[in-house]
Amino acid sequence: MMAAYMTIEQLPYGKPVQSWLKERYGEAEADRIWEQTRENYQNYLRDLPDYGGSKNGHAKAIYGGLLIFALYPALPDQPPISELQNFVQNLFMGPFTKLGKIFDLNCPSHMWLIDKVFRKSGNRDRKDILRYPEGFINVDAPYDKEHHAASYSFTQCPNAEFAKKHGLLHVLPLLCNSDFFGISEIHGTLIRCGTCGNSNVCDYLVVGSKTPSQKNMKPYRMNRASWSAGRCCSLKTSEIIRLIQKEVRMNTIGIDNRMQ
Repeated sequence: MMAAYMTIEQLPYGKPVQSWLKERYGEAEADRIWEQTRENYQNYLRDLPDYGGSKNGHAKAIYGGLLIFALYPALPDQPPISELQNFVQNLFMGPFTKLGKIFDLNCPSHMWLIDKVFRKSGNRDRKDILRYPEGFINVDAPYDKEHHAASYSFTQCPNAEFAKKHGLLHVLPLLCNSDFFGISEIHGTLIRCGTCGNSNVCDYLVVGSKTPSQKNMKPYRMNRASWSAGRCCSLKTSEIIRLIQKEVRMNTIGIDNRMQ
């Protein structure tokens, strides 16, 4: 049986990407880049494991990621990845922006609800992985009632594996770093120690943006020498938050650890 997949035409991102290309490069050059992107995407599909196509719960994340991997090598000027971050995060996280108008993770009941959403997604992922073993491997974590914090992690990510195989790890941050924007749009803060691109796990610890432990933390960066992903992921949520508070007072770390 042939592996199921999503064509580039089935994705909801084609028109926004083409509009962005025309604005940046002009119509004629944009058309050429888009055709090269489509060709790259089609070639990548031939080398893709069976993820179940549109039946996979993470179909848009997997095949949308593949679109970005196909797009970047087609750009003639090969701009710094950072120049594309706003465009990519808005491309993928539009639903979070809309949700943020009525949803606020600073409200305990909303945080409790997002934890339920994470768990439902995790249950779906654990069913999917039985059918598509190359997909996302999702690991649940208990809801932290004391700190109103929700968490989970991926120990396998198709986007990271594809980037490693095809020499595109420098493009992967466009996808991973969009998570910070998405969570911020629903008035939350994402604390992350690593991703499957720079660690053995991609972790999500989500708290409200007004949570006291997060105050004044945004200007800082993670000190990787003293705060390894392995150390972080072995700790309980409460221990992570206490350690973060201590380190912030010492002005040594930050909460986002965005991929560089």
